[in-house]
Amino acid sequence: MADANYLAWPFFDDAHRKLAENVESWAQTHLVQKHDLADVDGHCKALVSALGQAGWLRYTVGRAYGGRHEAIDVRSLCLLRETLARHSALADFAFAMQGLGSGAISLAGSEAVKRKYLPQVSAGQLTAAFALSEPDAGSDVGAIATTARRDGADYVLSGVKTWISNGGIADFYCVFARTGEAPGSGGLSAFVVDADTPGLEVIERIAAIAPHPLATLRFTDCRVAAGNLLGQAGGGFKLAMQTLDIFRTSVAAAALGFARHALDEAIARAASRRMFGRTLADFQLTQATLADMATDIDASALLTYRAAWTRDCLGLPATREVAMAKMVATETAQQVIDKALQMFGGLGVKSGMAVERLYREIRALRIYEGATEVQKLIIGRELLKRVPSNKNP
Repeated sequence: MADANYLAWPFFDDAHRKLAENVESWAQTHLVQKHDLADVDGHCKALVSALGQAGWLRYTVGRAYGGRHEAIDVRSLCLLRETLARHSALADFAFAMQGLGSGAISLAGSEAVKRKYLPQVSAGQLTAAFALSEPDAGSDVGAIATTARRDGADYVLSGVKTWISNGGIADFYCVFARTGEAPGSGGLSAFVVDADTPGLEVIERIAAIAPHPLATLRFTDCRVAAGNLLGQAGGGFKLAMQTLDIFRTSVAAAALGFARHALDEAIARAASRRMFGRTLADFQLTQATLADMATDIDASALLTYRAAWTRDCLGLPATREVAMAKMVATETAQQVIDKALQMFGGLGVKSGMAVERLYREIRALRIYEGATEVQKLIIGRELLKRVPSNKNP
């Protein structure tokens, strides 16, 4: 088991420490890493069900709809994702998408919509998805071209979404489309669209270096009841950012899980691999590398759980803190995993090795939910807000 001394930090209370202990115990029993992922879709659906039955998905919704806490507790999300990611990248993915995919409903859905979807999300009975990205609109959300026009009691959606996690296996999608109240980001709205809605089709399944359910969706005159609008028309951009502000911190936590796994693999390798009549661990260069890895992981953990604590305990958006955590934790994890793989030499790139899988899994985290470059822009923008206006009177 990875070092758990961080649980003594003041960011956590006893309930968080107990949660970490319980999910670790469950993961050791239920998350045996599978090397044959030919049926990624089936495996992911099974994980959603298992996570629901174990009660872990209760942390992705509020108490009124089957959740564990009154409102979503970001520290709990992070502890769960860190532990799940350390044991199984696909289990982490399945858990994360239940939260992200239903987050807009938790924040802005009507009471009827919340009661229809959220209890089944928390029980693992419905698989959720978040449909924001498009071929020409990734980081630039204001460039979304999918449209939703009002037609009587319905909205009619037309357009294409891509890089949609859980695409092809989700039971519903939270879809962001242009309703035109204002130009750019001011004219977006969000809707819940059931996967079997006429006019919605999966036109491509996307194969990535780390197997996950990904797809491109097409909406062709897809009719959705106006009651499936989330929040106010024109409020979609703000809702998307609020959703990401909650769940982006947990991406940093998943990166921590990958990095801790890599460090464990590196330590075990260093202690057992013999070279020139000594173990790899006897070399000072190896010890220095392990020291760098461990220190960088702790720095990432401090940023991650500071961001989560700031949101949970101070009630602040923590935009800057979240961006710092996401940027540093994902970039650090990439470096830690690369160093671990290097210690394995040629064996590190053999298909099926733990460090080889981690090397593929970590890469996407530096891109999704805001690439590293976007996080830098966010941090810089937040810092410049402190500068007094120099406008002439």
